[in-house]
Amino acid sequence: MSTFSDRPNTALVIIDVQNGVVDGAYERDAVVGNISSLVDKARGEGVPVVWVQHSDDNMEKGTDAWQYVPELTQLESDAVVHKKFGDSFEETDLEDVLAKAGVGRLVVAGAQTDACIRSTIHGAFTRGYDVTLVGDAHTTEDLSEYGAPSPDLVIAHTNLYWKYHDGPGRTTGVQETKEVTFAD
Repeated sequence: MSTFSDRPNTALVIIDVQNGVVDGAYERDAVVGNISSLVDKARGEGVPVVWVQHSDDNMEKGTDAWQYVPELTQLESDAVVHKKFGDSFEETDLEDVLAKAGVGRLVVAGAQTDACIRSTIHGAFTRGYDVTLVGDAHTTEDLSEYGAPSPDLVIAHTNLYWKYHDGPGRTTGVQETKEVTFAD
């Protein structure tokens, strides 16, 4: 259980599945399809869906690149958190959104694995949240020309170490889309 004794709820957090982020990403269509399934499952169980949306000098608010991919539908009732840093908690209202909903456990999916996903899952964990990463619902682009491993290896490594990450009073884990449950 998370370190938040008064926050028994779970939220699905979808990070940066924006046109300019996932265009050309590894297994983009399969990942977006898995995220869509997670959103449907969360809504069916009454679990809040929180959309995190990045902007910076290369992806300005309001541009087509900044928009969420058309395959995913946000509802008026869904929270949207705007960020400018990798960690979705840095200088955003994400903590307030989660506290208001009584959330102590996050189920995380989105992009990019080696940037905003890693930053956010670590940021959530250090802030006291239980964090489940959906292993087949995050992706990244190929940065091997800059010395990074291929995207499949980046994803596999992230899933491996997050599965075994631990700390007092919090839990982590990795589940495939079909295994995700939002109930504790």
